[in-house]
This record gives sequence, structure tokens and C-alpha cells, in this order.
Amino acid sequence: MIRRFALLVGMMTLVLSVLPGSSLVTALWSQESVVFEVMEASIPELRAALDSGHVTSVDLVEAYLDRIRAYDKSGPMINAIIRVHPEARAQAVRLDRERADGQVRGLLHGIPILLKDNYDTFDMPTTGSTLALAGSVPPDDAFQVRRLREAGAIILAKTNLHELAAGITSVSSLGGQTRNPYAPERNPGGSSGGTGAGVAASFAAVGWGSDTCGSIRIPSSVHNLVGLRPTKGLSSIDGIVPLSHTQDTGGPLARSVVDLAIALDATVGFDLADPATHTLKDREAPHFLANLDRDELRGAKIGALEAWLGEEGGEGQVTTVVRRALTAMTDEGAEVVDITIPNLDSLLINSSVIGLEFVIDLANYLAGVSSTPIDGLPQIVELGLHHEVLDGTYRRRSFAEERDEDEYRETLDRQVTLRKALVDLMDEHGLDAIAYPTLREEPTLIGTAPRGGRTCSLAAHSGLPAISAPAGFTEMHLPVGIELLGRPFDDVRLVSLAYGLEQATTPRRAPHRTPELVEARVPEALIFSASGEADWLGRPTGVQLDASFSLDLPGGNLSYLIVSGGLPDDEVHAIVIRRRDGAGPDAIVHRVSGPGNAAAEGSLKLTAHMLHDLLNNHLELSLHTADAPLGAVSLPLQVYR
Repeated sequence: MIRRFALLVGMMTLVLSVLPGSSLVTALWSQESVVFEVMEASIPELRAALDSGHVTSVDLVEAYLDRIRAYDKSGPMINAIIRVHPEARAQAVRLDRERADGQVRGLLHGIPILLKDNYDTFDMPTTGSTLALAGSVPPDDAFQVRRLREAGAIILAKTNLHELAAGITSVSSLGGQTRNPYAPERNPGGSSGGTGAGVAASFAAVGWGSDTCGSIRIPSSVHNLVGLRPTKGLSSIDGIVPLSHTQDTGGPLARSVVDLAIALDATVGFDLADPATHTLKDREAPHFLANLDRDELRGAKIGALEAWLGEEGGEGQVTTVVRRALTAMTDEGAEVVDITIPNLDSLLINSSVIGLEFVIDLANYLAGVSSTPIDGLPQIVELGLHHEVLDGTYRRRSFAEERDEDEYRETLDRQVTLRKALVDLMDEHGLDAIAYPTLREEPTLIGTAPRGGRTCSLAAHSGLPAISAPAGFTEMHLPVGIELLGRPFDDVRLVSLAYGLEQATTPRRAPHRTPELVEARVPEALIFSASGEADWLGRPTGVQLDASFSLDLPGGNLSYLIVSGGLPDDEVHAIVIRRRDGAGPDAIVHRVSGPGNAAAEGSLKLTAHMLHDLLNNHLELSLHTADAPLGAVSLPLQVYR
């Protein structure tokens, strides 16, 4: 089976032409041969490869499955996938046949995609990642899934989520703990963490999630992706396992704004089964791809929300990155002004209806699924068919089966008040968007509680659209997202503003831990060495340092064998690895051996920061001795990939 594809006509340059008023996307091919690789491939690139006739959708399915096999349960063990669709290859065969017959449905024809496992699919279980619903097969597709099938997309796999979408660390009783491919020891956000991790690791071209309070935007932020929480009513939630019908929204997470726009165009729109979408009856259907404009930032006015741009501690690390993105917007012709939202805390307090709707909404959903014996959250809690992390949340919300209707109406009224306050503020200052960090701190280590700093409620409780776009990376080389909040149904403008930022900064950076495969296999370890001799006043001293290294990228392990010669052991102070000319202060990042040890053998688990510095030649090996306590030999560590 061919897993990497030599395109005989080759693609030297892909030219995306996305013009106002036009949905034209073209690819120019040269006559030179290159190798096509699905890692980081965009939808237009995949489509161009398919249109050329040298790659099939079956090939794409196999290539993405190779990556899932290599990195989801092995290597970095991302654990993003709940189930691979058993008919994924058969879907591809049918769509390849259609293409051969000249029947191409659109830009997603034959493109493999991921679905969060709370989207109904009639041909495989929809579980919400809870063991309680492990065998639950709904009677039909969710509205957006139906639209995707009509567009020719291949449903490759279902992704893990924070169980029943009730959290932001993506741990569940059925799927376990998903990991962040940029730093597998850290949380992947949630609740759409499986989709975010899967798209970031190139397990498919694009993926779908849901957002009740940040569940698209938070995983987008921590995975260097772009994701839109649409205006409530722009996309249907019919067939998405509910958390709160008032706040639930659904949509794609993507590696580029063009991919996001293509995915949105395929799935937004009026749905008779979702009353919230009925407002679209009197509106022209949005066209995201056709309205992308790299000059969208020129003349735009962005309000930077001062209250959420703190300068202290971990929050300051994120603020620095977001401020850089705001400066890039200014350089592209936008006016950025600092703003405050009067009475922000009081506007947001007690404005969530999740606790008032979850139990009732879930029971109503399960009543329509005959394949499950579970009738609701109280039964799940009673049977203990849930992850212990969710126990407290589930037990508290189980009591809401008989909700206080007065409290419910008051909360809905607070959401209306919040929405009006935000729109009035934007009108008063002439703002096109309000900007702030998607998350105000870096993602936490797995097993630790998420810290404060979530900003998800501003859009979720107001129903206004918000997009999270890549802003850059912190000093620890962890992704940061900038969120742009807009007016009702101004989604197309928000996506185009994000496109302008993306074109100005090219922020996308693939995870080091999920590299390109080699002949469908995980690449072999990178072997490199360093050797050098100390000198004094230009003359050799006889003190020698020799080192050999093996770098396992997917595992994040650096193995080493280091020997120093020409001096007694008792004259050795230490052998260390230091940062030099890297992001962050030059300092010792790892002590290899201490006093009296002239040789060392072992392995080191690399953080995201250390791995980035190593691959960018920002680390050196240094020997410190009694005669040269400041460093007898210093050798740059150079990895050739």
C-alpha cells in the first residue's frame, strides 16, 4: 500500500486565490516531482492532489490511519481517538468512484475529517465519551454530519472529549485522558480536546467540536489552531449530545483559516429541527471562503480588554504573546485601543444556564435513542458509569432535574442584559471586535486542576460569535490563542479578521512530537554527536569531551553517552546542558553529572521548551572542572533532521 505519494506532475507551488465575491481556489502544478505528505496538508492541497489523479481518497485514509497508529496509542500517546470508522475505507472507495465519474460534490469531496464523539452518526456509536453510552447508536445523523456526508467528507474517526462535554481537560470514562501533542504532559483543553489534539497532530484534515463555554476555542488555543464559536443559531445543534441547548454550538477546528472557512461553508445554515437557526430564514446564507480578505484588518478597530490582559505571573506570559499579535494587527492597518467593560464581573455572575439545563436536555436526548438502557444523568451517577473526575459535577447537576423556573428565567434575562451591554459597548466605541486571550494562562499539567483565567463565558453567555486564532508561543513554547468577539451574525467578518492576522504572522507550527512518517512508519531516532578539546591561551590542554546522542522525537526522549578524558574524576565539577541564544534566559537546563563523575550515560525526558531549543541549536554541552570552573569545554548540540 502506498502511504507517501510521489506526484509525477509534482506540486511546486500551491496558489490560493480567495477573492472577495469569489470562492475560487486554484492550485498550480509544476512539472517537477515532489513527495506529497498529509502532515499539515491543507484542504486545498489535498483537493489539488486528488484532482491531479495521482492520489486517491483511499490513499489519504490510509495515510491518516498510519499517523493515528503511530502517534495516538504509541510514541507521545496522544489518545485523541475513541473509534476509527469501520467503513472509512469503503467511504473513500465510493467517493473515489464518484470523482472518476466526474461527480465532485465540492471542496470536501473525499477529504477525511474527525468528529467529536458527541455528534450523532447513524452508522457508529455516539457516546459522549462516557462508558454509560458506549454502545449507544442514534437513529440518524446530526444535522452537521448529514451536511458533511452530502459534501463528500469522509468520517474517519470519532474523537475523545471531556465526558459529556462537562469540563476542559478532556478526560473520560470511555476515552481516558487525551494529551497535548505539543507537550504530552499537559492538558489538551476541552471539552473538544480530542478533536483539537487530533487536528494538531494531522490525524485528519479538519475536525468538528462543540462549544458550550469554550470547548472549541480552548482546544484551538492550546493546539495552535483556529476555531469559531458561531453566533447562536448560525449552526445547528440537532444531533449533538446536549450540555445546554441555550449555550451549545457546534463547528470546526482547523490548522488554517482557509480550512476553517471551507468547513464552515459546508455546515452552517437553517435547520428545521433547531429553533435557534430559524433566525436565518430572513438572512442571506453566510459565505466564509468567498469573503476572506488578507486586508481585512486595514481600517478595523479592535478593543483590547484590559481586565483580561494581566502582566503578572503566568498570566503575563500569555499577555506578552497576545500583545504581540495585537501589534501585528496594528502593523496591518488596524486601530487597537485598550477598553474596559463596565461592571464586567457583575454582568457575568450567575449568567450560565448549564446547571439548569443539562439534566433535562440529556434526558430528552436519551429518550430518542432506543439503543441505550440509560435514561439520564441520575442513572449514570447511580451506576457509577462515569469518570471520578466528573463525580462532583454530575452529582450536583443531578439535583437540577426539577429546576427552579424563576431562577431559570432570571438567568436567561441576565444573558440578554450581557449581550446588550456588549453590543452597546462596541457601538459606542465603533469596535469591530473585542480582543483578549482565549486562555489567560498556559495549559496546566495533566492531573492538576485547571487554573483560573478562562474567558469563555463572554461569548457563551451572550450568544455572540467569537473566534480563537493562533497568537504565537510562550517562552515555554506552548501555544497561545487570541480571541476576537464580534456582533451578532458578524461571523464572516471575524473569520476574515483572523485571516488577516494569519497572513501577517504565519503562526502555525506543527508539533515536534508527531513528525512526518517514513514509509508509513515512525521515523528512526536522530543520531548526532559532539566532540571537543579544551585549550589554554590557544594551546591544547589534553582535556577532552566526547558525547553521542539519540533523539526519539515521538517519545520526547534524549539518550546520551558522555565521556570526558584527560583529567582525574575528582577534578570534574559537573557536566551540564545549557541554553544559549534561545528563547528565555541562557541557563543550565539539565545537570548530566555532578562532582567526581567524568562520564555519564542515561536518558532525559524533554519538555516542549527543551525540545524546541535542541532542534533549533540553542543548547550546548558544557564540562566544568576544578581548573576551569566556568567551563573547560563547551560544545554546541546540533541536530540534523
